[in-house]
Amino acid sequence: MASSKDRQRKLARAKLDRQMARRAVRERRRRRVLAGVGSAVALLLIVGGVAWIGGAFDKKAPADPTAGEQCIWAPQSATSNTSLKEVGTPPTKDIPTTGTETMTVATDQGDPITVALDVADAPCSAEDLSYLAGKKFYDNTACHEITTDGAVRCGDPTGTGQGGPTYSVYSENLPPAPQPSASPSTSAAPATPAYPKGTVALIGNPAGANGSQFLIFFKDFNTATPEYPIVGKVTGGLDTLAKIGKIPTVADSTGAKVKPKQKILITSLTVSGAAPATPSAPSASAQS
Repeated sequence: MASSKDRQRKLARAKLDRQMARRAVRERRRRRVLAGVGSAVALLLIVGGVAWIGGAFDKKAPADPTAGEQCIWAPQSATSNTSLKEVGTPPTKDIPTTGTETMTVATDQGDPITVALDVADAPCSAEDLSYLAGKKFYDNTACHEITTDGAVRCGDPTGTGQGGPTYSVYSENLPPAPQPSASPSTSAAPATPAYPKGTVALIGNPAGANGSQFLIFFKDFNTATPEYPIVGKVTGGLDTLAKIGKIPTVADSTGAKVKPKQKILITSLTVSGAAPATPSAPSASAQS
């Protein structure tokens, strides 16, 4: 029979074995944790190195808030010019730049005058008119002048030539100075007019600071120094335009004989959405 000392030695030995086993388990666990941490650190170093090579940590310049802007609307002070009306400003981005838009000018003089706005060559001018039309800026306003150049001048609610919105847009589609047409005859042929009959153009005060005012030419007008940016052409209502052009004029406050003797009222002015550009017809060789 084993003595009590032998039993104590066996129990002590068993206890020591259990402690050693637990210590071994802890050590294996510690090695696994360290191995995992090492792998994660290595992965982070690799990813960071790739990002550094790619310039991810380079100091970037702040984003330009004006990037992508298509039109610039210069503010005009209503304090210095009390004839201006605050209506906000048109958008500067996502403006149509192809096709045409239809402007319809309804007056008390007959059938509406329809205008094809040139969105391709004058996108900001077209956007200007479209924006103001959406604000009903032109409704129930008078065309206050019939110019000596052969155009009716509209778009100023004050009727003074000084009115408009509290912004302006630059001239973007000025016609070139007219050149004589080539002719086989010995006499020079007439120059192509800068503003043919039916042309619609913006007019600014001063020139280049265009707002709401526009001209509709009821006859050809030629000039060596064009200053009115063209925004479109009349496509309907030419009879109404001709009738307006025959209204007698009297002197205005400046003494110029340009004020219509009969009131010309715009009852409404609207602009419809853009129409796609008309594709050119295929050539005979392309069809064969």
